[in-house]
Amino acid sequence: MTVRPQESSRQPREEDYVRYSPIVGRPPIRWPGGARVALWVVPNVEHYEYLPPHNPYRNSWGRTPQPDVFNYGARDFGNRVGFWRMNEVFERHGIRPTVSLNVAVLRHFPEIRDVMRDGEWDVMSHGIYNTRYLFGATEDEERAFYAEVNQTVAELMGREVKGMLGPAFTATARTPALMAEAGLIYHADWFIDDQPFPIDVPKGTLVGLPYSRDINDSLVLTLPGLESDDFAQMCCDQFDVLYEEGATSGRVMCIALHPYQLGHAQRIGHLDEALRYVMSHEGVWMATGSEIAEWYIEQHRDEHLAALQAATR
Repeated sequence: MTVRPQESSRQPREEDYVRYSPIVGRPPIRWPGGARVALWVVPNVEHYEYLPPHNPYRNSWGRTPQPDVFNYGARDFGNRVGFWRMNEVFERHGIRPTVSLNVAVLRHFPEIRDVMRDGEWDVMSHGIYNTRYLFGATEDEERAFYAEVNQTVAELMGREVKGMLGPAFTATARTPALMAEAGLIYHADWFIDDQPFPIDVPKGTLVGLPYSRDINDSLVLTLPGLESDDFAQMCCDQFDVLYEEGATSGRVMCIALHPYQLGHAQRIGHLDEALRYVMSHEGVWMATGSEIAEWYIEQHRDEHLAALQAATR
């Protein structure tokens, strides 16, 4: 006889949160104004600590012992220089970004905070520092983490946090449930789809929102043989396919950016080129993460849940 652990002690599994749904069998998604593609542009505005606290599950820097001035400096360039170049490109194209934010930035760099606040940037949590992880957090510690993030953004930005990309892509098995409990409505860590999708949680409402590890300068610009012109071409190629598919059911395109990567002088022009191409098309909904999640929840989530339930009968 197999002895199963009590439900209260069992760790949540993938299938407890996300059910399989082939994109070809879903009810179609319709974006506002009949748009084919919902585009959200996500600059990751991060702060990496010079001497971060130890986490037994992950070393904050690739080189030890610390401090790792070489890697610390490479990332701090983004806040000193790259952010400002990137912001000029956003303003040129009328883009309201969704910042994937290490919320400690708001206290460390008030000049950046003021630009994001005055420009009405949407805020998605990316943790407190990018050198402090959810790996190993207890349930109480993780609850306190969401409370600190929400309080900091409300105090210094005057707005709510509605979604999260885990700090340095870290999570616990309880993360989706605790996110929804804390009032968040979308999770960007599940790189499994080109459309939003329901995430089952015991309390509240949570959906997955397509972020990108492919159309992401931190991946492309660290691969051998690829540079910023390749990144621009990848953005255009990705958009072309999603735009064609979006004629029958709306798609989501995320362009994930890091000021310390694409914010360099020799690279920034390629971001401008990619955005100019995408924004030249009709049928593009320039949206924030919160807007996409809210529209999906209000217009499509119930229908998609009903289709999932019918498919499992």
